[in-house]
Formats: sequence, structure tokens, C-alpha cells
Amino acid sequence: MADSQKKLSTEAYKGVRDFYPEEQAVQNFMFDTLKRFVEKVGYVEYGASILEPAELYRSKGAENAEMVNEQTYTFTDRGDREVTLRPEMTPTVARMVAARRRDLGFPLRLYSIPNVFRYERPQKGRLREHWQLNVDIFGTKSSYADAEILGVAYGIMRTFGAKESDFVIKVGSRSYLDAFAKERGLTDEQYKTLRRLLDAKDKMTAQEFEAGLSELEIEPGMLSADNPPADIEQMLKEFAAANINNIVYDPSIVRGFDYYTGMVFEVFNTNPENRRALFGGGRYDNLTALFDDEPCPGVGFGMGDVTLRDFLASRNLIPAYVPPTHVYIAITSPELAGKAQTFAGDLREAGVNVAIDFGDRKLADQIRMASKHKIRHLIVLGEDEITSGNIKIKDMESGDESLLSKADVAAFLLKA
Repeated sequence: MADSQKKLSTEAYKGVRDFYPEEQAVQNFMFDTLKRFVEKVGYVEYGASILEPAELYRSKGAENAEMVNEQTYTFTDRGDREVTLRPEMTPTVARMVAARRRDLGFPLRLYSIPNVFRYERPQKGRLREHWQLNVDIFGTKSSYADAEILGVAYGIMRTFGAKESDFVIKVGSRSYLDAFAKERGLTDEQYKTLRRLLDAKDKMTAQEFEAGLSELEIEPGMLSADNPPADIEQMLKEFAAANINNIVYDPSIVRGFDYYTGMVFEVFNTNPENRRALFGGGRYDNLTALFDDEPCPGVGFGMGDVTLRDFLASRNLIPAYVPPTHVYIAITSPELAGKAQTFAGDLREAGVNVAIDFGDRKLADQIRMASKHKIRHLIVLGEDEITSGNIKIKDMESGDESLLSKADVAAFLLKA
């Protein structure tokens, strides 16, 4: 009798991804590259649970109302506590720094690559779950820390192979905007409207943007890029002196979070078909004040893996997939599986990654399997090879074959 039970869908939950080997290899390439670079410039890794008390994101300055009320995955646990899957990492690291501030040495350079969750409409470059590099410096208000963070952002892009012409880093100033709003006599609500308007500038037409400014009685020319604040102007001069010329001042850069207090920036793709922000960050000097009376200044950024991957793919900067397995051993009969395992064990001891077929399929099917997995080298092991000790290795890419003694196989494969 046929099973009438409804089968489950093989589709992943909407807005998240499955990572098959080739996709996982790209993810590993990105993460490994990021880790190598940020550790090279003095940052150390930390981690934390994906679960946080919901109150962390409802606290003043932790996030805007839309994200807290509409975009978090929040639930009540069995202890009647409200819990949230973290939508970002900055409040978490601020909590951790506040908890151990007496034991930590400052300036403190930290990084992590956590997964984060937001319930929003999936679209190009934006999903409900993604991974995000977070880089932060705590314990200093020095403008040189701001400059270092910008330099790390620039260095990461260059390390992946991007040219200066491929991206631009636009720098703004929350402190400048605060002063502008005060000078114009804007109410708190009007100031929030201005920040939201500036943050969404690239998602609207020039006419829509100017209409929004007009409602606040602000002329577009009032927010010109002609006169950057002194600290930002000095940074830009120093970058230019170091022959870095794609970091520019743009007063419309504000970032969406309420907790930013000073320099803010976003990195943009310069591709005319996709001039979108790739990632960004800035200075936040009051965030740890949520946890104690001694705010610890900080500056940093978050870089999402989705936009990074899209950027690298558009610039042909993702390397071709190479499986970690060096060689596939096919066997001519199931009875040879034990001897094949012994041979594979010797190769593994020498540092070779080996996969073995069990011989329960035709030899042609075994060879097709090696090709399907894109394993470069193939060994067919039969009675003759075991008796003679002479092993034929086939390069599945070129079709070339090499006949070697058993003792020379490992060195050949590691060198290939």
C-alpha cells in the first residue's frame, strides 16, 4: 500500500540558504580571507550565543523602532523570558566589554563573524539570515582609531583583489549632522525624519529626496560636501598622502542605527549597474552606558557575507572550486575494499586527503562519481596494482596518466 502521508518540502526556510560543498567553499574562502587580514592588523576573535534578552534591543539607542518591533525573531522561552535571535552584533559585544571592562586591556581590538537574523522581505543582497564580519576598537576616542577602521575596510577590499576604482568609501559625521539639526532648530522627530531620509537617499529619486528635504525646510545645498568637519578633513588628507584616493566626504552618510555618535561611513560598489552600499559602520561612544555608568568609546563596522559575495562574483574575484579531496580510489571488486582502506590509510598518514569507493558499483560508475565530485586525481586499484605495487594515477582534468611505485604516490599527489 502506497504511503499517503504528505512529504515534507526540500525547500529551505524563506530567506535563508543551504550551503552545498561548492557554496560552502566560497563561504570558507571569504571567511578565511577576512580572518587572515584582520588578525594581521591586530584584531582578535570573540564569539557569543545567537540568543540575547529581547530587552537588549529595546533599550534606548540600541535600534530603531521598526527593526525592534517588525524585524526581530523574538519569542518567549519556557521560563517566560523574552528572547531574540540577534539581528546584529554590536549590542552583544558592547555588553561583553561592559561585563569585563576591568579585566580587558584598552585599546581593545576585536572581531567576529557571527550569523544574524532579521525578519524582512528577502531581496538581492538582503536575506533573513546572513553572516557578518564585525570589527571594533574599544577604549579610545582618538581620530586615529577612526582612521584605522577606515583603513581596515579599505584593506579588506584590496585583499580580495578589488581595485580602487571598484569601490568608494563615503564618510559622514553624526556630530556634524547633530550640530546642523540644532542650528536649524529641528525637533527630535524632525531630526529622526532627516536621518531616515538621508539613509534612504540611494533608494529614491532625486525629486523624492528633495521633496523630503523641502518638508523639513532644508535646501539640498545646505548639506553639501564642500566643507567636511576638521577631523574628517585631516583623515582624508592623510589617506591621500598614503596614495589612497577613494575615501571621500559625503554629508548624506548617516547610517540607520541610533547609537552612532561621530564618524560614520559606507563602502559602495562603483559598478554603474549596482551602485549599492556594501557595508559600513562608524563611531559609537555611548553604547556601553546601557550597562554601567562608565561608557566605553568604540568604533567599528559590520560587513555582510551576501553583499560581499555578490560584489566578488560581479568582479570575478571568487576562485574556482577545488574540492579538499586529493584523490579518489576506485576498486575493481568489493573484496579489495579492505586493502584499499589500508593503502588509503598510508596516504592519509602522509597528508593526502583520500576518498574510497566501496566497489559495489560498476567501475565506470565509480569513475563518473570521481568526476562528479570534481576530484582531480583517480586511482583504480585492482589485484595487479596490489601485487606489483605499481600505481597508475590519472589526472581527471588533463587525462594524463602517471605510473608510480606505491612509495612515491603520496609525494606526487601533494606536489600536484
